[in-house]
Amino acid sequence: MCGIVGYIGHREAYPIIIKGLQRLEYRGYDSAGIALYDGNQINLCKTKGKVEDLKNKAKNISQAGSIGIGHTRWATHGVPNDVNSHPHYSNSGELVIIHNGIIENYDAIKQELTKRGYIFHSDTDTEVLINLIEEVQKTEDVKLGKAVQIALNQVVGAYAIAVFDKKKPDEIVVAKLGSPLAIGIGEGEFFIASDASPFIEFTNNAVYLEDEEMAIIRLGKEIKLRKIKDDAVAYPRILELQMNLEEIEKGGFDHFMLKEIYEQPRAIKDTYRGRLLADQGLIRMAGIDLNMEKFLNANRIIIVACGTSWHAGLVAEYIFEDLARIPVEVEYASEFRYRNPVITDKDILIAISQSGETADTLAAIKLAKERGAFVFGVCNVVGSSIARETDAGAYTHAGPEIGVASTKAFTTQITVLTLIALKLAKAKGVFSESRYHEYLTELENIPNKVEKALQSNALIEIIADVYKDSTNCLYLGRGYNFPVALEGALKLKEISYIHAEGYPAAEMKHGPIALIDEHMPVFVIATKKGHYEKVVSNIQEIKSRKGKIIAIVTEGDEQVRDLADHVIEVPETLESLTPLLTTIPLQLLSYHIAVMRGCNVDQPRNLAKSVTVE
Repeated sequence: MCGIVGYIGHREAYPIIIKGLQRLEYRGYDSAGIALYDGNQINLCKTKGKVEDLKNKAKNISQAGSIGIGHTRWATHGVPNDVNSHPHYSNSGELVIIHNGIIENYDAIKQELTKRGYIFHSDTDTEVLINLIEEVQKTEDVKLGKAVQIALNQVVGAYAIAVFDKKKPDEIVVAKLGSPLAIGIGEGEFFIASDASPFIEFTNNAVYLEDEEMAIIRLGKEIKLRKIKDDAVAYPRILELQMNLEEIEKGGFDHFMLKEIYEQPRAIKDTYRGRLLADQGLIRMAGIDLNMEKFLNANRIIIVACGTSWHAGLVAEYIFEDLARIPVEVEYASEFRYRNPVITDKDILIAISQSGETADTLAAIKLAKERGAFVFGVCNVVGSSIARETDAGAYTHAGPEIGVASTKAFTTQITVLTLIALKLAKAKGVFSESRYHEYLTELENIPNKVEKALQSNALIEIIADVYKDSTNCLYLGRGYNFPVALEGALKLKEISYIHAEGYPAAEMKHGPIALIDEHMPVFVIATKKGHYEKVVSNIQEIKSRKGKIIAIVTEGDEQVRDLADHVIEVPETLESLTPLLTTIPLQLLSYHIAVMRGCNVDQPRNLAKSVTVE
């Protein structure tokens, strides 16, 4: 949610910031703005709408200057409009700020500043923060960096900020708590962004701020890093980025989501590359190898996640309990921290997040560590907060996922979790050698089978056209494919705005069957592996009530074909690996339905890619 871009150096700042904001559009936003310093004054332009709207409006201001900050806002305090958009001036007009996050005690601060004569033009917490910084500057007689530090020690909440003072025209001050912030280091120039995508074409060296750190970025000098609470010196750790420019471009596809759906064979292969050595009967994962005793002696595994990652966790529950025989509980991270959960030093908590910045998941990690649990992270972004906060972990290597609706993150998370479960099963002696080798070989073949599943795209597009005007849809699955039904329903809701619900197929008779009539499309996952006959019975119950049946079946299936209105085939595989295949047609169905309905597939309304505040 929200996006920050900043530049200070020898180039023109405007094109860098605008392009950077466009790169961050995937995060979800409702307004955009930019502030540029041309050597004399700050030229500010902001508007409700998209970055393209900002570009049109910015034609009316000076675009000169080699220092500037830009922002895409996702509304929290105050409705989306021009006034509430960022950047925000201080009352004097000398300070300007952009801000991701929420200042929870802004109202009390605002009341006090109002008593002191400050006037507020917006409804935002951000305008309160910049005026608090200005007040500290005046009353404490300190420079900008110190004023930012003192002010941040008075606020409660989450933030990533960039602040510019026209009295200090060679300097930008940035700080972070909860929301991500990266600093790109070039030759005689610096870049600031919520992630590395805005500056990857200029430099592959970056510093990721830790929570409660601030940095003073000055032309011609090294970054000055400080701890916000106690002013202790911190030392920047420069990371070499592995991202390349091609990964964040559409590559000939109409949408990032479609590109990322088609990237899944490669993404799955990249995720197990170097880890899965099927011909040698080995799985190598340093994060597990170094902590094997903790996993083998654990009383249980607790999985915490949100959204699509939570669905991957539900699949993992089946995988760990079935293959490794370890008890598993799957929790919404957003609820976990608030229900006073029972956690001991005999528990292992696995935190799953695509971005590695999900606020609720980070909070769950901190709680589990306080209670003595061992915490293992599964995320996609190198250097992210979750990667730094956990005791050990594994990256998914999916590559950048730009589309808000997650696709390749889901399948690569399942891949990592399957590797872990198989490794633990082998260590516990649960598997015979022959069964273990069968799983390794089949997992190695999954990318080819995903390729085959993608070949149904033309058929899926035809089916999508039939149901694009539906108002409600039902998704059913059993066992390993119950979470896939949930994920399929979520994808349709996210990008097409059609109401959809996922259920275990057996639960249909406990309520949802009342909804079924000739207008209700029911998407049923009915692969040959796992409760097949039971699912066939569910399909017959739907058919007898005139529901429209779209079935995902194993290649060559005839029984369901005779009952269903539409059938989409996927290759046969082991039961525990079927989610990696059955999710593919559901992703494509959601995509095509959304496109046909004229929806913004990559940036669905009201949604953000990374939820970095509660």
